[in-house]
Parts: sequence; C-alpha cells; structure tokens
Amino acid sequence: MAEVPSGQRMTYGGYLRLEELLQLQEGPEGYLPQPCNDEKHFIIVHQAFELWFKLIISELKCAHAILNSDKVEEKVMPKLVHHLERVTSIFSLMSQQWKVMETLAPQEFLAFRDRLGTSSGFESWQMRELEVLLGLEHETHGGMNPLTHMRKLAEEGKVSKSVLENFENVSSQPSIRESLEDWLSRTPINGSLSGDDNDSEVVSKFIDSHISAMKKHSEHVISHIVKIGHGVESQVRPRMEASITQAESFLRPEGVVNRSRAGLLFIESYRELPLLSWPRILIDSFVELEQSMLLFRNSHARMVERMIGRRMGTGGSSGVDYLDATLKYRIFVDLWAVRTILIKRDNLKDLSNPEYYGFNSNN
Repeated sequence: MAEVPSGQRMTYGGYLRLEELLQLQEGPEGYLPQPCNDEKHFIIVHQAFELWFKLIISELKCAHAILNSDKVEEKVMPKLVHHLERVTSIFSLMSQQWKVMETLAPQEFLAFRDRLGTSSGFESWQMRELEVLLGLEHETHGGMNPLTHMRKLAEEGKVSKSVLENFENVSSQPSIRESLEDWLSRTPINGSLSGDDNDSEVVSKFIDSHISAMKKHSEHVISHIVKIGHGVESQVRPRMEASITQAESFLRPEGVVNRSRAGLLFIESYRELPLLSWPRILIDSFVELEQSMLLFRNSHARMVERMIGRRMGTGGSSGVDYLDATLKYRIFVDLWAVRTILIKRDNLKDLSNPEYYGFNSNN
C-alpha cells in the first residue's frame, strides 16, 4: 500500500476540526475578561448539550422520514426503533451530564451569572426544534408559540435567517406524534384494515368487547374488595365505573371512534401476536424516549434549584418553577393513557382469525 504524503494524511485533529472546536469556549467575540475556570466549565457543559441536541435532531429526522409515509414496511421497523433507542440513550447520558454542573457551587456561579445577561435556556432553538419535531403542543409552553418566539429572535438579529427557515420548515410538517397516530390508525384490528367496507363495524365491536370485559372485571374487583373488608361497595363502585367511563371517552371521544387509539389498544392487548411484535417494540421505544426526556428535565430542575434556589431565571422566567412545570409535559399522551384501561390477557376475547397475525413465511 502506497504511503500517503504527510501533507495529505488525515489526522485525528483534522478530522474533528479540533483547533476550531477548542477555540469556542472563550465566550462571544470580544468577551472580556476571559472566562474564569468556573465559567468555562459552564460554557463547555452547555455546548456539549447542544452537540447532543444536534445528533438527536438528526436521528429524529431519520425516524420521521420512515414513519411519515402511507405504508411503513415491516423490514424498516428495526431501523426506526434503532433511531429512537439512540435518542433515548443520549437523553439518559445528558441526565447524568447535569452531575458535572453540580460541581459548580452557588457562589461560584453567582460570581459570573450577571455576564449571562438576559440569555435563557428557552432560547436553545435546537431544544425547541426537537420538541416541535416530536409534536409537543405549543400550548404546553404556557401559551408561548415556539415559532412565534423564534421569529421574534430573528427580527432582533439573535438567530440567523437559516436557523429560522429550518425551524419554519420543521414546524410546517406533520410531527412525529401525528405520523405515529396515522400509523396506529392503520393497525389491522381483528383482521380488518382501515378502509375496508365493514371496518367501522369491526372496530366498534372490538371496543364494545373491551368495555364489556372491563365491566366484568370491575364487578369481580368490587366483590373481592368488599369480601376482604378493604372497602364498601358504595365507595368502590363509583371509582370502578369512572374508569370504565374514562375508557369509553378515550376510545370514543364525543361518541366517535378514534381508530388510532383503538389500534393502540389492540396492539397493547394482544402483545404476544407475532405480527404485532415490532409495533409493540416501537410503542415501547416512544414511551422510553419520553421517559428519558422527563428524567432529563427533572435532573435539570434539581441542578438549578441546588445552584440558585427559587430566584428568577436569567431570561426573566420563574426559574425552577418554570422548569418544574416542564415535568408535566407529555407528547405521546395516548401511549401513556392507554395503560390505564388495559386488562389482563385472560379476560380478553380470543381473536376470530389469529392466523392473520401469525408468522409469515414463503417456505
């Protein structure tokens, strides 16, 4: 093998552009005095977050490209799950990254906090972009529309035109949550596909069967609780009936069947069926991803509370109170809610055509 001339040889530093990268921890151009060690530590940790956000967005866009189609081939499901699992792993890593920030004592942070000016973590357009891409409703941000906020920042010259255009492009597309709901709505329920002539009837019968099974199980639970002396029927029954009403509202909001939720319930109820194995794994992957985001947000809030207590945030927010409010954020609400109405497999009716969901082989 011919030796590569030294001037053309790829080096570790050249491949990673290290000299450029390592010049970016000194603060904005003309920033004086130069950051002390504690401030440099603060800058590096947050730059690392932004690098991870960049990778998360890339992974989510790949996942979105697969899911946002009229038909998702079974052979691409492992790839889709792989993208989501990587994002989950990154969020788990970033949760631990806040531990590094906790080595910064309150007085050490206060020594340079004023130099942050009015900058705020809410201005991390990459974090806002990944939230929009996933499908977080802007009402969740206390009514603040991230796109409107981004346009305001662009008008003030605080973000570039290309950043705004990219954000507008992401905001104009169906979110991953919406694509997931469309995909779930195409779930074959008792062998019936969305669009089949009698699909509405089949789906309604499935829902009725599930509600009936819940009622039967409810009577058994009430009887058991009363029998062992852990409650009286007049107290227990309203709670059990409320759960059935909740299930009915979930599956038939305003009296209309929600096929996406019915498909989700079908997958979760018959998890052992071979045809539903990858759909089940995909659902679990989304739940794990959102859980990792919640743990990341909680670690952030506790780190900030440890460092500045309950004082106002640099950007004028309520500080820790705002961060604690983000712990209530849910993107994939249905994936969490369906667990409330599940009943054990033994109480469910057997499928009329289980062979439809068996292994498929050409041999």
